[in-house]
Amino acid sequence: MTQLLALLLALTLPLWDLIAAPAGLALVDPAPEHFLCDADPLVASVHLGAVDAAEIPNNSSGTVPGAFIVLQWRGVSLQLPRTNNAGTPSYSDGRWWWQALDPDHPEFAQRRGDWENYACERATTANN
Repeated sequence: MTQLLALLLALTLPLWDLIAAPAGLALVDPAPEHFLCDADPLVASVHLGAVDAAEIPNNSSGTVPGAFIVLQWRGVSLQLPRTNNAGTPSYSDGRWWWQALDPDHPEFAQRRGDWENYACERATTANN
């Protein structure tokens, strides 16, 4: 019985890779990136996530529906879902916003009535 299960598993794993990975998309999350936002360290970790709506063609920069980003900043950990906006990936939960049109100076904002924007820049190696 164990050998049969091992054989079935060995046969289905390659098929699962074909189903789960849209053409050209990596299955490995990129390394976290380090920034200074309003002079405080911020770590941004993109997670590719499961494809929960493959028919939506917004897989720019290797992210797909279901992807999310985790931002660690000022003692807070924010998990923001990937938006369905076309173009450069953006992430928002309605209150917080992140987008890296310029990878060295991403947009980071919080809605508090009006939008409060935080100036961000890529951290140098010495700050990581």
